[in-house]
Amino acid sequence: MDTTGNNKKLEKKALREQLIHQRLNLPDRLQRADLLQRVMRIWLVGRPDTVIGAYWPIKGEFDPLPALHRWKEDGELIEQSRLRKIGLPVVDKVHKTMTFHAWYPGCPMEEDAYGIPKPKDTEVIVPTLLFVACVGYAPGGYRLGYGGGFYDRMLATLQPRPVTVGLGFAPAFLPDFEPEAHDMPLDAILNDNGVVWPV
Repeated sequence: MDTTGNNKKLEKKALREQLIHQRLNLPDRLQRADLLQRVMRIWLVGRPDTVIGAYWPIKGEFDPLPALHRWKEDGELIEQSRLRKIGLPVVDKVHKTMTFHAWYPGCPMEEDAYGIPKPKDTEVIVPTLLFVACVGYAPGGYRLGYGGGFYDRMLATLQPRPVTVGLGFAPAFLPDFEPEAHDMPLDAILNDNGVVWPV
């Protein structure tokens, strides 16, 4: 029986719980969120993408939607607004798949199988850039997620593969994190101090 695999799973589970607890109790979370909104908006300047996927924030995650809404509005100034679209994930729990559906402020929402809000009956879109929440993140662009594997499975099916950008607060950095064989590195990671990957 392979106990090392089980031990690693338990270690990761404990690490996730510790990081989520830490994030929920950050005394300066609002200031950090303001800084990360700014970092994200600056990072998006000059990007060619018109369809961006993101996530609905849960468990104290950074909320990327205000910065993305601003990005969409900025497109109106350069007459690209109708081209610019923001998508949120819609998870199929049975088939363990994820697609992205168009989101805009005030669009009809409903809860998915996990209780997370998702757009209701909006068009399916395919992002060329994907912002991903990080429970933790590590050197080399590696991300610690919630352990469901949805993002890795979805990324394996998307052609062409979107540019993936992790978002997290500075205290979530894991300098000693060892990725496993199935972990896919992100293309970039942003935190409240700026771009932390690539360095």
